[in-house]
Amino acid sequence: MNHISTPPSENFCYRIGPSRLHGEVHLSGAKNSVLRLLAASLLTSERITLSNYPNELLDAKVHVEMLSRLGKTSITESGGITISENQPLNTDLQWDQRSIRNTLLVLGALTTRFGEGRVPLPGGCNLGDRKYDLHEMLLKKFGATVKMQDGYLSASLSGRMQGCDIHLPIRSTGATENGIICGCLAEGVTNIWNPHIRPEILDLIGFLRTMGAEIEVYGQERIEITGKESLNGTKYEVLADNMEALTWLIAAVVTNGTIEIHNFPFGDLEVPLIHLRESGARFFRGDSSLIVSGGCCYPFEISTGPYPGINSDMQPLFAVFGAAARGQSVIVDLRFPGRYGYAAELAKMGMQYRTEDNLLMIDGGTSLRGSRVRALDLRAGIALVLAGLSSHAGETIIEDAWQVERGYNSLVAKLKNLGGDIDYA
Repeated sequence: MNHISTPPSENFCYRIGPSRLHGEVHLSGAKNSVLRLLAASLLTSERITLSNYPNELLDAKVHVEMLSRLGKTSITESGGITISENQPLNTDLQWDQRSIRNTLLVLGALTTRFGEGRVPLPGGCNLGDRKYDLHEMLLKKFGATVKMQDGYLSASLSGRMQGCDIHLPIRSTGATENGIICGCLAEGVTNIWNPHIRPEILDLIGFLRTMGAEIEVYGQERIEITGKESLNGTKYEVLADNMEALTWLIAAVVTNGTIEIHNFPFGDLEVPLIHLRESGARFFRGDSSLIVSGGCCYPFEISTGPYPGINSDMQPLFAVFGAAARGQSVIVDLRFPGRYGYAAELAKMGMQYRTEDNLLMIDGGTSLRGSRVRALDLRAGIALVLAGLSSHAGETIIEDAWQVERGYNSLVAKLKNLGGDIDYA
């Protein structure tokens, strides 16, 4: 293979060969947290410094460019970013590049701070019915007028947002985050009922508290925010990425390797760890690391659900685990029914499966082989990476590999350091 240190273009491929992974890996800052923190940096004119920052994430780079278009100045260095505001900000995000779902949080932050905002409709992974109706509802509850026109969503109001009671019909991560962001600068008290409590949301709350926000969490019942007139700058360390942690764990098992995962977020992955241990994964707890030493893959049955359960992003990784197990494994995705498009790509590598209603049934035990496949989205893409590494023969070419690097920081470098046969193509 050619050893190329950087991708040749934005629309690059991965070239992967069978590998056994060994060594140590350090987790990067969580993609699902850092994008929220970048949006929340719009709530203040003061300096924000983030450490454990995943500099190479494509989605983070997109977000930093969006902040630049709005008038923020960002300086990145290895593992860190400093965000400053040296000029009045724009509230109209003119954007003709790839969009990300986080634009809805940008809209909330702009509207609560400046009384107006306009952003492109969100992009991100195509996971079915993920509209913006909950965000529109909560912005209106805060007193804003919301309009959609020509692919842009705008919100405006006179004066400050007004604290309110927001009753979420489902435990939506994005709507919970936007309610928190808006409530921080709203006048009075805001209660978000039926919130989605998960590690990344608690990280956003921790970040905002260091900026002077007054936020109380009452479990899955409600989040109470007492609005402030302004927030201050801060220095904050992004939490470790639990999805990356789970990826390395399963990678070690399916490649029959040994990986020590440093800064492992044990408290965030209690339920997935139970399922994996009972399904044959062999791992041991260190002081702040998890040591994974291969094991066997046994069939399992899982359903996705809110934290602390197995979330929808995790199920493609479990599918690769199931492909290596002898027997039938069953996955039910209750959050995004039918999120199994990646299974057809894994089938090109030899995985046997079928779907029935909202069930994905994997008949494991057939050796995977290298093939040409396509990353349909971020989590589907990383599942194909693990399948390529754990294949028994042949070379795997993954098209649209940029999808993977939307959410995995320095993936190729980390895999090479573990002995992975991977490069850009």
